[in-house]
Amino acid sequence: MNKPETTPPRVVGTQERPLGGTVLRTYRRKIDIDYVVPNPRQPRLGPKEDEELQRQIVDNKGIFEPLLVEPHPEIEGKFRIIDGERRWENSKVLVDQGKSEFREIPIEVTDRVLSEEDRLRVWIYIHRQRKEWDAREKEMVAYRLIELVGRASAANILGISFRELDKLIEVFDIAKRFNKEGLKDLNASIAWARELYGVSKKLLVPTVIDAVVDKVARKRITNSKDLRKLRAILPDPVAKAHFLTRDGDIESAMLRIGSSTQGQTGLSGDLSAVVESMKRVPWTALAEMKNDPDILKKIDEASALLRTLRQSITSS
Repeated sequence: MNKPETTPPRVVGTQERPLGGTVLRTYRRKIDIDYVVPNPRQPRLGPKEDEELQRQIVDNKGIFEPLLVEPHPEIEGKFRIIDGERRWENSKVLVDQGKSEFREIPIEVTDRVLSEEDRLRVWIYIHRQRKEWDAREKEMVAYRLIELVGRASAANILGISFRELDKLIEVFDIAKRFNKEGLKDLNASIAWARELYGVSKKLLVPTVIDAVVDKVARKRITNSKDLRKLRAILPDPVAKAHFLTRDGDIESAMLRIGSSTQGQTGLSGDLSAVVESMKRVPWTALAEMKNDPDILKKIDEASALLRTLRQSITSS
């Protein structure tokens, strides 16, 4: 791999750029790609390698829009990305493939190292202008802003109400639970958290959140959209109680909705009680009964009895 030149590249021009509430004085230059490094606190969550973007870079014979960077606060002579990490990442892929013509990239450099707050302000402004800000990225940015500048300033920077801000924070808090307990991908954790938060805030007591996080970690729930069924499960005391057990899951809890037999008497009540009793059998217990001759014999006897009963009360 060719080594980057050590001589500083030529400054192309200077300008003032108002970006939201922050005014940056910047200058443009071209530079070897190895002089530029990503920011590990970059809010971007999605995949950075993009074959379509790589094709665009090749077709345009390089990056068209300069990366916005700042002087690296710790590594002299290098620059840290504020915006443009995907362009940098995909140019680097091309260079690593041996396409050295993409080694030199255009950058726009701030005349100072930005504070974390200013960096986030600029990033938010740029992505809101492009209308490409992923909704899931808002939770991460909101959480970081509150840590830095407090709730009021965070809401002002994001241009949202306190209620919207609180929702973003609550979703991110739940996402951290998923992330800690087994989901290594924060992007996936936020997707799960958003589905769970959408169930109903008043139903999401700590025991419910604990149960969902545990069942997802143990792969008892594998599709985040299945969490929507909790809207029907949680208001029902029998279904909810079953779901909160270790062996309870979404589908078996759904079978228990409206399972109360109160008020039913006689044969109807007896049949309802039997049906509800069978519904409550955990799937793990069913697995243990597999091919059990005594159980199979009793099922055959019950089936024959029910057929006879049905014939007796069916009008001819």
